[in-house]
Amino acid sequence: MGQQSVGRQRLRIDLGAGFLLGAIALVMALGLMLGASGAIASPAPPETIAVHLGTAAGDLRFEPSQLSFRAGQRYRLVLDNPSPERHYFTAKDFADGLWTQKVQAGDVEVKGAIHELELKPGAIAEWVFVPERPGVYELHCAIAGHAEAGMVGQIEIVAAG
Repeated sequence: MGQQSVGRQRLRIDLGAGFLLGAIALVMALGLMLGASGAIASPAPPETIAVHLGTAAGDLRFEPSQLSFRAGQRYRLVLDNPSPERHYFTAKDFADGLWTQKVQAGDVEVKGAIHELELKPGAIAEWVFVPERPGVYELHCAIAGHAEAGMVGQIEIVAAG
């Protein structure tokens, strides 16, 4: 057998071993995801938290204004605007420290980086995400005069534990 033929045989053996190890890992991963019934277990539903941007009486505030999330846990933040005017949910540094699965408003679903959401009167939006970076972050409405009038809040991401 020539040098080149031996090299090809080694390559075939290495690829075969790699394929076999990958297949074993896949079977083990699927086994961990299988429940007692043998069906693949779905991920836990996200914890839902509702936040109102303003009030029906026109008060400039977030309700609640203090939010806390645990790193690594999936959340569904439901934002609504009961106010007669538009408001922003602006928390750029918070948004930079999480993975957004989706933002949905009406029949539109947005994926990717999100830094603020504008909600017109009566609007509802859903933001599904997983916080990744612990810290304390500022929340405010970016419309001129709203933050100064009290439309501010604080978001905390606590370390997984």
